[in-house]
Amino acid sequence: MLEGELSDPRIAPSYVTDVVLAPGGKSARIYVAVHGDEQEEESTLAGLMTARAYIRSQLRERMGVRHVPDLTFAIDRS
Repeated sequence: MLEGELSDPRIAPSYVTDVVLAPGGKSARIYVAVHGDEQEEESTLAGLMTARAYIRSQLRERMGVRHVPDLTFAIDRS
């Protein structure tokens, strides 16, 4: 989804490095590595937070599950 489906211009080229699911599956923290400087990281994070409802709906549809955890995005600088 990050590569082509999200049309927000704030989202820089990036990829998911890790997903940490909380016990019970109610929330998930998604770590994203961004190609660019700190300003691009911040704008990408803002764009992803804006698009998280869309991302959750797409995950629900593609995975065929009833419950998709609440998503939180974080920058992975490692």
